Amino acid sequence: MVRLAALLATLAALAASPALALDKVSYGLNWVPEAEHCGFFQAKATGLYERAGLDVELRPGNPNVNMPLLVASGELDMGMGSSFTTLNLVAKGIKARTVAAFFQKDPQTLVAHAGQGVARLEDLKGRPIMVGGFSRNEFWQFLKARYGFTDDQLRPFAYSAAPFLADKRAVQQGYITEDAALLGKALPEPPVSILLADYGYDNYATSIFATDAFIAAKPKIVRAFVEASRKGWEACMAGDYEPAMKAVLALVPTGGEALFRFKMDQMKRRGLVDGGDAARLGLGAMTDARWRSFFDVMTQAGLYPASLDVRQAYTLDFLAQP
Repeated sequence: MVRLAALLATLAALAASPALALDKVSYGLNWVPEAEHCGFFQAKATGLYERAGLDVELRPGNPNVNMPLLVASGELDMGMGSSFTTLNLVAKGIKARTVAAFFQKDPQTLVAHAGQGVARLEDLKGRPIMVGGFSRNEFWQFLKARYGFTDDQLRPFAYSAAPFLADKRAVQQGYITEDAALLGKALPEPPVSILLADYGYDNYATSIFATDAFIAAKPKIVRAFVEASRKGWEACMAGDYEPAMKAVLALVPTGGEALFRFKMDQMKRRGLVDGGDAARLGLGAMTDARWRSFFDVMTQAGLYPASLDVRQAYTLDFLAQP
C-alpha cells in the first residue's frame, strides 16, 4: 500500500511538472513590424519557434535604434541586417556573421514620375536624386561604382512624400514593396519604380546575423532559429500569411490589410524572397560567389579595403546546401 501511494505521488509530480523550458532568443528587427518581416511573425504566431524549442522575442526597430550595436554588445542575441551590416562590423574589428538572408533581392528602388523620360536606371544618370544620409554610404556607392552616378546629383531626402509629389521632375529613393501603394495613390499615373536589384545591386537583405561568440556558444539555437524562420517564410510565400498579418497589424495597424497584402504580392511577383539562389538552394540561401561579387563592387567604391576578408562576414554552415 505504501509503494502504491509512493508511485501515485511520483506520477502526480511528473504530471504536474512543467514541460522542458524553451531557450530564450531575442532577434532585433530592422524597422517597426511590417509585411517585410512576415516569415518571423509567421513562425512565432503559428508555434514554429516553440516547436523548435525556442522562446523568441521579436524586438521592433526604429530610426533611433542601432541594432548592430545591440547585437555586438550582447543586448540582443541576433539581428536583422544586410550584407553591409556584417561587412561594416568586421571592418570595425567586431566579429559577427550573417547566417541567412531571406531577401534575395533588396527592395531598394529609385522612383520617378511617369511621363518624364525615365524607363530604366541609366535614364537617371545626371538627374538630381533625393537620397538619405544612410543610403549614401550604401546603394549610392553601388550606383557610382557600377553606373557612373556622381555626388553632384544628390539632394536631401526628407523622408516625406511631399517634395516628390510636388515636383514632376523629382526622383527619390523608395521601396518596391510600397512605391505604387503609397505614392501611386496620390498621382494620376503610377510612378516608375526602378528596382536596383534588377541592375546588379546584390545586397542581401532581411538577414539574420549574430556575433561569432554567440554562434560558437549556441550553434543549435542559431540553426533552430534559421530553420523555423525559413518555414515561416515558406508559408508566407505560399500565401498562408494570415497569422503573421494579424500579429503585425496588432502592433502597427498603419496601412491595414490592404498595404500588407500589396507588399506580399510585390515580394512574390518580384522574386524578392524565393527568387535568385533561393529558387534552387531554398529560402534564406547565400553563396560565396555572390558575397565575393558584392564585396568586390563595394571595394571598388572605396567602402572597404581589399585586404578585408569577406569570408569573415558570413557563414553558410546553417543553410541547407545541395
